[in-house]
Amino acid sequence: MIQWIRRSGAARSALVLWLAACAPVLLKATSAGGRELWVLLAGFPLLAAAAALGRTRPLVGLAVAVGLSLSLSVELFTSSYWAALALWGYLAGRWTAGARPALWFIAAVAVVDALAARLTGAGVWAWFTALTTLLLLVVLPWLLGRYRRQYEHLVRAGWELADRMEREQRAVADRARLRERSRIAGDMHDSLGHDLALIALRAAALQVDPELSDRHRAAAAELREAAATATGQLRDIIGVLRTGDDPAPTAPADEGVGALVDRARAAGLAVELEDGGADRPGGAGLPPMADRAVYRVVQEALTNAAKHAPGSAVRVRLVRDPAAGEITVWVANGPRPADSGAPEPVSGGNGLVGLDERVRLAGGVLAHGPSPDGGFEVAARLPLAPGVALVAERAAAPSSTSARELARARQRVRRRLVESITVPLAVAAGLAVLWGGFHFYTQYHSVLDRTTYDSLQLGEPRADVESRMPPYTMDGAPDGVAAPPPGWDCAYYGVRRYDGRSAYRLCFADGRLVGKDVVTSR
Repeated sequence: MIQWIRRSGAARSALVLWLAACAPVLLKATSAGGRELWVLLAGFPLLAAAAALGRTRPLVGLAVAVGLSLSLSVELFTSSYWAALALWGYLAGRWTAGARPALWFIAAVAVVDALAARLTGAGVWAWFTALTTLLLLVVLPWLLGRYRRQYEHLVRAGWELADRMEREQRAVADRARLRERSRIAGDMHDSLGHDLALIALRAAALQVDPELSDRHRAAAAELREAAATATGQLRDIIGVLRTGDDPAPTAPADEGVGALVDRARAAGLAVELEDGGADRPGGAGLPPMADRAVYRVVQEALTNAAKHAPGSAVRVRLVRDPAAGEITVWVANGPRPADSGAPEPVSGGNGLVGLDERVRLAGGVLAHGPSPDGGFEVAARLPLAPGVALVAERAAAPSSTSARELARARQRVRRRLVESITVPLAVAAGLAVLWGGFHFYTQYHSVLDRTTYDSLQLGEPRADVESRMPPYTMDGAPDGVAAPPPGWDCAYYGVRRYDGRSAYRLCFADGRLVGKDVVTSR
């Protein structure tokens, strides 16, 4: 069923193409006669065969249209087949994979037309007209079809690339979240391991207390063993969760924001801290998860500032709002100095992804992005009470990577499409300037001296006459001049420069001069 639908659709497209190409032919055939009528009648089945080939052989259809046009005029432009040239020129660009076959075909048409103009004696102007027709009716539609093909290919490739990139980004973000969760587990191990160690120590003290009975000392021994076993199991579980590339902790587990800032300042980072006593671990009344999240926000922001904007000033602000039940941590750095000398490092964004996961698990909300002064800022809101989750402020959803890639692809294709139109127009303008210059040049060198004209005698051999003529002749007789007698081959020369109203007419028959006169337009 699907194949039948596709075939019927292709047949309808071929029929529409054939009717569009044959409409000018039908109009011309109603008033044509002789050889022209036979060429027009032959065009109907030939164009039908070209339309049937359709997408598979578009260059064959273009060759048919070019051949029919050349059979009517060496100048290639005809009122009958201009539509066929434009249609198959577009289809050749639309359905041909490579550009080389079409370019070779266009070059071959130009060469064949030059030979035809030479053999028929049509002259250089006929070939120039054929080149102009080839440019406007074949090359320009071919470029439009080709860039249409490239546009669709680029959009399809862009969507595939965007889909793959987003899947990879989701996988990277998932790995970053899992790593941050393992770090959170490590922090909990440090905290719980400390508490379990204290429990085991107190149980050991009770175990050797002489004031307790044997039953109580045995219970204390069991408690100490249970705490030690729990500590070992916790260490084993956290060891499984840790990834192989997790760095070993270099700061104490109970280090606060103040100590972290002091260490960064001692390392050479220009950092300023504004806090209200909220940087002491546990001292601000924060839940353990929120307390470590505050520390990690400041730590990640200072790391990014040192990496991406070395030498810029950093401000850290901690603001606690008991009325709202939240604490806000804000870290901002200035723009990267222009004279830093270090290359801009590439960032994968995984640190912020993991940081967002940690803040979210603590019930908070994280925001980050460029600051108005050209720097970067990171802000997080975390609850003061455990078990509370803050609501994120509604913000405009960022555009997806695929949408941005598609927009850029469309912009590139539009730019290339404009180029595909302007370049042929520029070439046509150049040909027009060349034609005008050549026209003035030939008119200047087609003037026959009056003395030479008077010296010509009827009956002179043609070779002798042409040896004394200017290098060029006029394009034709002035307007309204009657045609010469049948069998006479006439040439026209200018009387005055750039005056096309009068001309010297020299006519030859059987290789001799048989007529000379001055003709004037009526």
